[in-house]
Amino acid sequence: MDNRNMSDIIETYLKEILEINQEIEIRRSEMANLFDCVPSQINYVIKTRFTVPQGYKVESKRGGGGYIRIIKIDFLKHGNYLMHLADSVGSELTESEAFAMLKQLYVSEVINLREKELLATLLSNKPLLSISDNNSLRAHMMLELLERLAYEEKE
Repeated sequence: MDNRNMSDIIETYLKEILEINQEIEIRRSEMANLFDCVPSQINYVIKTRFTVPQGYKVESKRGGGGYIRIIKIDFLKHGNYLMHLADSVGSELTESEAFAMLKQLYVSEVINLREKELLATLLSNKPLLSISDNNSLRAHMMLELLERLAYEEKE
């Protein structure tokens, strides 16, 4: 069986379970045995078909008692806007660019004034001065923020 077809089968199987349960926990080796494929095929499917933009959060623990947990998430009403903002961040973000994004998040009522001010404090140059690649760190922090603002975990 070709890899693409196998990937589709694995994806369909997992998504059918997620239709019933908001969260599943799997073991890579058990899934590989079930589908008679290599464990890396399971990794591929999870990495490419269960991402935040697709509505899933993935957590994993390595080792003997390890697992992969897939959680179905709900995007908030601003989800598409936030993903668009995240796409515009790039690998670096200056202080002024970060402040402009925070202002837009406030104006769009994604965050309140207090949250805007707290985040501005964290993303300003002052706490990042001792870090040599502060624009890169700031970009990473903003991407994490936007991703988290984009969804709510179902409970």
